[in-house]
Amino acid sequence: MTTDVPKNLFQDPSINPVHDIVDGQTTDCCIVGGGPAGAVLALLLARQGISVMLLEAHKDLDRDFRGDTIHPSVMEIMEELGLSAALLKLPHTKMRQISIQTPQDTVTFADFSHLKTHYPYITMLPQVKFLEFITQEAQKYPSFHLVMGANVQELIAEDGVIQGVRYRKGGGWHEIRAILTVGADGRHSRLRHLGEFESIETSPPMDVLWFRLLRQPEDPEGGMGRFGQGKLIAMLDRGDEWQLAYIIPKGGYQQLRAAGLEELKKSVAEVVPEFQQRLQNLDDWSQIAFLSVESSLVKHWYREGLLLIGDAAHIMSPVGGVGINYAIQDAVVAANVLSKPLKNQKVQLSDLAKVQRQRELPTRIIQGFQTFIQKRVLAPVLTSNRTFVPPAFLRLPILRDLPARLIALGVFPVHVKT
Repeated sequence: MTTDVPKNLFQDPSINPVHDIVDGQTTDCCIVGGGPAGAVLALLLARQGISVMLLEAHKDLDRDFRGDTIHPSVMEIMEELGLSAALLKLPHTKMRQISIQTPQDTVTFADFSHLKTHYPYITMLPQVKFLEFITQEAQKYPSFHLVMGANVQELIAEDGVIQGVRYRKGGGWHEIRAILTVGADGRHSRLRHLGEFESIETSPPMDVLWFRLLRQPEDPEGGMGRFGQGKLIAMLDRGDEWQLAYIIPKGGYQQLRAAGLEELKKSVAEVVPEFQQRLQNLDDWSQIAFLSVESSLVKHWYREGLLLIGDAAHIMSPVGGVGINYAIQDAVVAANVLSKPLKNQKVQLSDLAKVQRQRELPTRIIQGFQTFIQKRVLAPVLTSNRTFVPPAFLRLPILRDLPARLIALGVFPVHVKT
């Protein structure tokens, strides 16, 4: 099997520049990125005695407004690892359905309570707590090593094969050589850039402003979309807080910012009038996170010695909150396919291609589902001042169950091989 490695990638002398290396280490697998995909893959490999180093560029795992939705598909994976009971002991909330509410009507978009699973709900758990839980579990295995504050700058390439990475930490250069390097470093992946991977990109018709407001005991539970005239707000129940996503037309952030914070609060209150008093606590733009919504799929997820997974391989729209779950499913498939080659100290291109082959189709299907929802449900709201009327397909039982299954369980089940 061959792959279309850009000729200039390994001929460019800057790919292997000379630095004063503070220390060099070797490992079976070097994973760049301590998010859900990287952390779960590291745990799965370490459990099998495979030497793995997990590099995280930041000094901690706490990022505000990251994906906090753990879907039934991931909870079933945690159960297979014997970790679901311990995970559910962490403070969390359960979202059993997602509804769409307009001034005239309320329609259930996805009801998870009827799904055939031990976990018929979405677990709302801060991602930092999930990542701390996974990495603490991985640290029980001597073959696992976590390096925080490791800013990967370069790939090590020899004879057209990626042999590891170089990273900066503490003012010095460090080198890790590995049989396999995995890029799990998110939507702004450094390894995707260094490897010159080509992406197929789409531009969803929206961007998102994230912020939080206090939740009162009398508030409804679960998640919902609130639709007004030309406005859309997604609300996620986080126990004592609401996490709100104010969805705006693509490229509309600067205009909204120029109008001022008071105008934003007024706009939100028009859609969720019961939050008008709580919005007074929103008094600075620093409390609001802007997300430029993107969607893309890398054509080839691998080079010799290098594999991309999670958002590094496919950036997902926030529709359905499926990004973290597809990233973890990538990690499980990668561990299933690559554990034996790593133990044998030889990973072939065909092994890496097998990972993409198993994960590309479900990724394409869910991205197609997201595009459908964006165009048929969200875009008409954002481009019209007319009162939103939920599409008829949401009222058909046979179609109404489809979003719940796709969001909660994914396209194909993924299981941990023992």
